[in-house]
Amino acid sequence: MPASAPVRVGGRAVEAERLPARPRRAGRALGGWFLLLVGALLLPLSLAAVWARAELTDTERYVRTVAPLAANRAVQNAIVDDVTNGVMQHVRLDGLLKVIPRAERPAQRLRFTRGIREFVDKQVRQVVTGRSFPGVWNGVHRTAHQALDGTLTASGNAPVTVDFTPVIARVKHQLSGNGLGIDIARRVPRTGARIVLLKSPDIPRVRSVYQAVRTGALLLPPTAALCLLSGLLLARRRRRALICAAAGCATAAALLAAALALIRTRTLDALPAAVSRPAADACADTLTGSLRTSVWVVIGIALLTATAAAALPPMARALRSMARPRP
Repeated sequence: MPASAPVRVGGRAVEAERLPARPRRAGRALGGWFLLLVGALLLPLSLAAVWARAELTDTERYVRTVAPLAANRAVQNAIVDDVTNGVMQHVRLDGLLKVIPRAERPAQRLRFTRGIREFVDKQVRQVVTGRSFPGVWNGVHRTAHQALDGTLTASGNAPVTVDFTPVIARVKHQLSGNGLGIDIARRVPRTGARIVLLKSPDIPRVRSVYQAVRTGALLLPPTAALCLLSGLLLARRRRRALICAAAGCATAAALLAAALALIRTRTLDALPAAVSRPAADACADTLTGSLRTSVWVVIGIALLTATAAAALPPMARALRSMARPRP
């Protein structure tokens, strides 16, 4: 019997009470808006997780990312300074200064040190700017990334380092090509400088983050897409919901861009004074370049979608009314 059909109670016909439909519709609409909000919030997290997983697990992609840094002037200058400082630590002038009067030794030591440093700097720069250096650079980073990936996927706690021994070997060969550089090259040790990427106490924590990133990169993107699609299907006013969802995605992506800028600034400010800031800037921009590009692409697509959803239907109605024949 229909909800509105009359029924007899005590000999009188009364109207049956209608079942309220508004709470059900309100609950559906509320659920749709909630799903849209969750999807918009998960979208930037998905971008960050996919980027981090690609950079941490794909060695060849990582090498392609850092390959342009081999030709970056700031990075080259930082490498030249670091390698030159390392070589100069093994330069000894005591034997040479013995034949010089004691009173003149400080001034002569300073002059000889400056001259030798200029010579070593020039030789190192020839190596760093040479044609073969990009291959050395890529090999160093490929080895370091493979060690990082192996450490994070295994159970050991050995520290992860970037070993610049191949660069030192090239410098020694360059120094040996000069008569003045033979003694210097002999004093430089075979092992090169090492930069510690991960210390042993930090590995368990980083490994946990690594596993979370790998899982998140697989689960977050489809979850975000499913939430956005379900929210749009549950919404009563879908055009309005689409506008709000696109605006929410653009806002969330913009917040991620702001967070990346803040993290970048604080991380670089926390670096030791010995680290070249221009080189660190170049490395940070190169490593996060694909993520920042993805963020701005999402912002652009979201804003374009919101604008189209807001403007196209009114424009279409206006065009139809203009094309309708007048009486």
